[in-house]
Amino acid sequence: MASAENLEGVYVSTDQLVALEARARDLSFVQKYRIHQQLAGRMQSSMRGRGLTFEELRDYLPGDDIRSIDWRVTARTNKPVVRVYSEEKERPALIVVDQRINMFFGSRRAMKSVTAAEAAMLCAWRILGSGDRVGGCVFNDSDIDELRPHRSREAVITFADKIAQQNRSLDAAFSGKPSPSSLDTALERIAGIAHHDHLVVVISDFDGHSDTTRNILLRLSGRNDVICILVYDPFLLDLPISGSMVVSGGGLQAELPLRRADVRHAIDSFARDRGRELRAWQRELGLPMLPVSAAEETAPQLRRLLEQAAWRQRRR
Repeated sequence: MASAENLEGVYVSTDQLVALEARARDLSFVQKYRIHQQLAGRMQSSMRGRGLTFEELRDYLPGDDIRSIDWRVTARTNKPVVRVYSEEKERPALIVVDQRINMFFGSRRAMKSVTAAEAAMLCAWRILGSGDRVGGCVFNDSDIDELRPHRSREAVITFADKIAQQNRSLDAAFSGKPSPSSLDTALERIAGIAHHDHLVVVISDFDGHSDTTRNILLRLSGRNDVICILVYDPFLLDLPISGSMVVSGGGLQAELPLRRADVRHAIDSFARDRGRELRAWQRELGLPMLPVSAAEETAPQLRRLLEQAAWRQRRR
């Protein structure tokens, strides 16, 4: 565990919550399941709908419902064109926020725990702004705080309070026992709530991930839309070539001589191998694994990554 001076902390002032709410308005979460009947929208779901909204015009394809043909555009272009609609859905959302001691690390701008908190609140405000219920759980090495999905500003503010309480309990003098398995425990708790048709957003550095983690995510993604936000600090990917670094897990400390090439190589290999393993889940499980750096502003990264994920989903 390492810390840096002047890193941003978590505050739950009204001004900050309003600022995060404003920055969340242009985020977009896209469902990933396609269907072929154009009048039912482009994404398949059995959730309760609120109506249809126009999305685009495209060339007629064999099998399209003739009722979707736009006859005016067809007459003007002299070729059949159909109107494509998106179906508005009520999709309860559950946000899983990691606040374990392994998240108490940051080389510049913010700790990973703070970046996770910011990402969680951006998602929560955007989901509420879409008219859907939002809830989730915040977990550390010993406790899990759970909030059932609700459609209200008060619920989002309560969720922010739970995140802030756990964030404030993180300290360099941590004397407890790190619990890598807490991630799986929290995901199992969410799996007990999200039986189907939920949006599940997991925000973590995925420390301690295992085959059990993978299997829980696979089970969740079979009946829900799952997005993983992988919070990382770029320090381990760009190590200095001189000096030493003292790291601590709370009770023990160790000095890493970064001037030694073999030490730098071992740390670099560990970080990159772990990243490749997690990114492989995106290909194997078909769920987005969005890397968010604690060294950069959270909102622009999240906006860009969600847009890229939506682009990939539309072309699957």
